[in-house]
Amino acid sequence: MAEPISKQQMACDEATAKSLILDNWNSVRSSVSETAKRCGRSPDSVRVVGVTKYVDPEITGWLVEAGCHDLGENRPQLLESKFQTLDDAAIRWHQIGNLQRNKVRRLLPAEPLVHAIASERLLDALHNECLLQSRSIDGLIEINVSEEEAKTGLPINQLEPLLVHWQSFEGSSNAGLQIKGLMAMAGWGTDESTAAKQFAKLRELRDQMESATGASLPELSMGMSGDYPAAIAEGATLVRIGTRLLQGVLPTG
Repeated sequence: MAEPISKQQMACDEATAKSLILDNWNSVRSSVSETAKRCGRSPDSVRVVGVTKYVDPEITGWLVEAGCHDLGENRPQLLESKFQTLDDAAIRWHQIGNLQRNKVRRLLPAEPLVHAIASERLLDALHNECLLQSRSIDGLIEINVSEEEAKTGLPINQLEPLLVHWQSFEGSSNAGLQIKGLMAMAGWGTDESTAAKQFAKLRELRDQMESATGASLPELSMGMSGDYPAAIAEGATLVRIGTRLLQGVLPTG
């Protein structure tokens, strides 16, 4: 994976970059709001997670200044570094990539929303470390809705047993892992119509699991730069936007 770019590697100067990032953020936020309204939803019901894996802490800070306070990182070590560098209580951190159990301990001080819980072992590791640190964090179970062998995510038929396992924990709202919903990515190379069907499948699965287990699963993390309108139409509460927020800033080629 490419290393995040610094100010010296940008495609423009600092003043231009800050202006572009502000314009990009306002454009994305406006698009998300208008899409939500067209779907009969409140604009506030959809949060934009700015995926900042492409840039270093300084440039990430410019996105925060523009108004984006939900930041997503793929690599735990970068999330930890940016959490320590930016030190802004207004930021809500999101661990959106695969998470290894040996990275959990160092990640928890940022109290991120963990989007990609796809195994009982990781779920247990997160919960147990939360108890050790007297922390409470939120998590989402990642589902392989496209059922492609190469895709990450929990098989659909394993979701209910995992939720029941989580419900068996003797946790509380003050400490432990709190499962708040589901996450999925559309299959590789899918068009918007196919993606919409997969997002609908995730929403229906969420509804089934709430009925079957009694769990409250309000969050649906689905949709990225290319397919977020379809995701919002199907009930996404979190959309992950990366390169669109950094257009004109990232080097080309």
